[in-house]
Amino acid sequence: MKIELVVFDMAGTTVRDDDAVNICLQEAMGAAGEPVTRDQVNEVMGIAKPVAIRKLLEKRASDLITDGRVDQIYKDFFQRMIRHYQTSATVEPMPHALETFSKLKEGGVRIALDTGFSRPIVDAILERLGWKDSGLLDATVASDEVVRGRPYPDLVMKAMALTGVTDARTVAKVGDTPADLDEGVAADCGLVIGVTNGSHTAEQLKPFPHTHLIANLSKLPTIVLNNVVATSRSGRFAQA
Repeated sequence: MKIELVVFDMAGTTVRDDDAVNICLQEAMGAAGEPVTRDQVNEVMGIAKPVAIRKLLEKRASDLITDGRVDQIYKDFFQRMIRHYQTSATVEPMPHALETFSKLKEGGVRIALDTGFSRPIVDAILERLGWKDSGLLDATVASDEVVRGRPYPDLVMKAMALTGVTDARTVAKVGDTPADLDEGVAADCGLVIGVTNGSHTAEQLKPFPHTHLIANLSKLPTIVLNNVVATSRSGRFAQA
């Protein structure tokens, strides 16, 4: 069974991040009087940001966990992220991302991006990188376009619907966070591939179910184009 669709994460997987998401979330939390560490933010990386903010407030045992409070912090984070993607000189594709897209397209594989970002941030990134009308992408899915974000399968399911793919076993999910791997497993993707040059190291991703861990995207086309996926889940996923 061949892979028909690859669903890539954005920040830290296909878009250079330089820890900007983590930094912006730390800054927004700190500005609200709820300081958090990089490691605490990393624990909620990859999931929809309002959900991440609520989880961070819960970890702090904050007595100010209300929808309004979460929304206030999220709006601050949102503005910081938009400003970063519109103005930072470091915004660019991750190493090997463009060549990976091209090789997959040449091999007849469809490409989608999914993310814990909302649609306005997604569009800011696509505009900045010139990907919006490039023909490289078949679909993009933002966290505010599905009922449930990661680690649930909804983002992958939406990407499949947008690209006309009906069997999740012909889908590869690729990302740099535990939430990405959990999402791929929840969706029963044929391949679940962790990339270790983003927010999480190989050691940090190893405990989470996956089919492959790779140092960067350069190895991805070979894995996807040459891999015949097992039809049953049993034995498909590795876990340290």
